[in-house]
Amino acid sequence: MIKRTLYFGNPAYLSLRLGQIVIKMPGRQAEDSSKSEETVRTVPIEDVGVVVLDNRQITITQGLLEMLLENNCAVITCDSRHLPVGLMLPLAGNTVQNERFRSQIDASLPLKKQLWQQTVQAKIRNQAAMLEYVTGESARNMLVWSESVRSGDSENMEARAAAFYWKNVFPQEPDFLRDQDGEVGINVLLNYGYAILRAVVARSLVSCGLLPTLGIHHHNRYNAYCLADDIMEPYRPYVDRLVFDMTKEEEIAELTSSHKARLLGLPVIEVEIGGRRSPLMNAVFQTTSSLVKCFNGEIKKLSYPDM
Repeated sequence: MIKRTLYFGNPAYLSLRLGQIVIKMPGRQAEDSSKSEETVRTVPIEDVGVVVLDNRQITITQGLLEMLLENNCAVITCDSRHLPVGLMLPLAGNTVQNERFRSQIDASLPLKKQLWQQTVQAKIRNQAAMLEYVTGESARNMLVWSESVRSGDSENMEARAAAFYWKNVFPQEPDFLRDQDGEVGINVLLNYGYAILRAVVARSLVSCGLLPTLGIHHHNRYNAYCLADDIMEPYRPYVDRLVFDMTKEEEIAELTSSHKARLLGLPVIEVEIGGRRSPLMNAVFQTTSSLVKCFNGEIKKLSYPDM
């Protein structure tokens, strides 16, 4: 089942009633009344996968938060700049979580290096496909680099490919520089899209009973989502494609409501994985499920999408 993404950018009161999210939004005050009109609607809680809270005047009840987490929903909070700043996930998302934690923790270094090799290869292949989408020409050098990735990416082919990729992926901005803290232009769209992608991946990892903190490559001591940052790498070009399409339609100066709406549709865009078309959110679950099997020794290859 494809889960919905709910975005709240206006003042709202969110509560729970009979398994439904009750959304109360204040309206304009009627001319002949001292009270303001109120819009009320409901959404089945089991239909929701991601909730984005992007207004300081949003009130959400503890009962609703509890049920959202019990239904393995990712709750994202945004700061005053309207950029995602917090992510809430359930502590227990799988009935055999303890067993899977142990297999993840006990994974050998050679296994983690092989998994990272596969991840980087898939990322560079998808970046090559993105460049072909942009330029209409095959990025043969990128494909060669993807085949040259060794165990653990010991020669850092990921960085080499990234330097070439970011130099060419937005030809309308020849001086474009990727900035993870950028708050304007293309960078703010990318950062917003990646935050949504990160939440989708983290949610799927938790539902599979894995620790999103314990990465196979990323290991920053201050990063609570190292594994999510690892697994999302091959999916990043899908965000890039959305942003590229938006830049073709208009000149981007700042993040607007229409931009957010496009990027919040990321979980339901179609991707190809295992020879089949699937919504991105479902594809991410296939990837995280294959990671569980790799940790358990059942298979040796991660399942990633081909762009």
